[in-house]
Amino acid sequence: MPQHELILLKNMMQPGYTGSLADYEKTGGYQALRKTLGKIAPADVTAMVRKSGLRGRGGAGFPTGVKWGFLPKDYQGPRYLCCNADESEPGTFKDRQLMERDPHQVLEGIVLSCYAIGAETAFIYIRGEMVLGSKILEHAIAEARAAGYIGKNILGTGIHADVWVHRGAGAYICGEETALLESLEGKRGLPRIKPPFPATHGLYNKPTVVNNVETLANLPHIMSRGPEWFAAIGSPPKSTGTRVFCVSGHVKRPGNYEVPMGVTVRELVYEHAGGMRSDKPIKAFIPGGASAPFLTPAHLDVKLDFEHVAAAGSMLGSGGVTVMEEGTSMVWAALRLMEFFYHESCGKCSPCREGSSWLVQTLRRILTKRGRMEDLETLLDLCKNIAGRTICAFGDAEVAPIQSTLKYWRQEYVDLINEAEAANLIKLEPVGRG
Repeated sequence: MPQHELILLKNMMQPGYTGSLADYEKTGGYQALRKTLGKIAPADVTAMVRKSGLRGRGGAGFPTGVKWGFLPKDYQGPRYLCCNADESEPGTFKDRQLMERDPHQVLEGIVLSCYAIGAETAFIYIRGEMVLGSKILEHAIAEARAAGYIGKNILGTGIHADVWVHRGAGAYICGEETALLESLEGKRGLPRIKPPFPATHGLYNKPTVVNNVETLANLPHIMSRGPEWFAAIGSPPKSTGTRVFCVSGHVKRPGNYEVPMGVTVRELVYEHAGGMRSDKPIKAFIPGGASAPFLTPAHLDVKLDFEHVAAAGSMLGSGGVTVMEEGTSMVWAALRLMEFFYHESCGKCSPCREGSSWLVQTLRRILTKRGRMEDLETLLDLCKNIAGRTICAFGDAEVAPIQSTLKYWRQEYVDLINEAEAANLIKLEPVGRG
């Protein structure tokens, strides 16, 4: 297995590491905060993050420093930072590990971000089911506050930044930043129409930055070791640093693997995750969580960075790599994901609300061998009328499994329909009473 430096997972790989404040400080924890607060101008911190090339690890991959720079320069009122810990994407579980095993790394990143954008209040919006994670974070915040790393007059610098944990209620849509903000305000978690954007009209209609857990966890290391160090890792200039990939499915060693951006899928699956759990070869994989289109064995040597995965017709997304072996029904796989999206649709947009229902019904009909050839065109037509026609990106996400499986494994759909026709399983419903 190729050797490379672990950054985000390094501490928790040490025997006996508990994630406590004392353990974190022994590894150099909070030294970046001491080095930065009141000694490096906030604008310079933003410039350093921009120079590092750090991009959002939650899904969209937007440059972090650029995102911070969108906040109005002359605004004198309150600003907010929201840490998006609503990790609900199927096949993704990296943020949970970062919060539960090394919470102070995340907290230090949050305080550094608050300093850079001029926010005195940060919220960690955590998935409601992560009860343990929320308790660990609450304890870590109390430790950090007692030590002077969080709260009023941090380390005697006159700088204030407090952090609060907010548990969600288990809604996938609240992973979308504007729905998250609505939920934080005590409203139903529904996405907002943009513009205006959170940078100017976010939480409580104030300038707000929403960053992912993994994104924020990188900041102490960038500030400690410099943006040039981070920018040299991975696949520069556009995909820098390491990435924690969540590998699941038909592999021998499912789990989280931190690797430099740009490793191939083949290396991740066969060298890090131990290869396939049986003697069956790979049939398909999802490179970036359930929202990303499926790819095939022909894409095993695609580099796992933003540019190469996009060129292959998918996206890096949340970093959830789900591997499927030969023999897996791709119609079944598409249906399972579609049922999830149908259940999680917030219902605000009619193309998504109504279209997801029809997609599920049509897929179920095909899988149970009651489909017709015209159903394939119906599926594609429904996808076309959902993608790009919703307030948020949910519509694009839910059609990805269907479009990609029809692209690469259309014959499986056809075979199920042919079986239905050959067995005469299709029964037309009578109209009226005759």
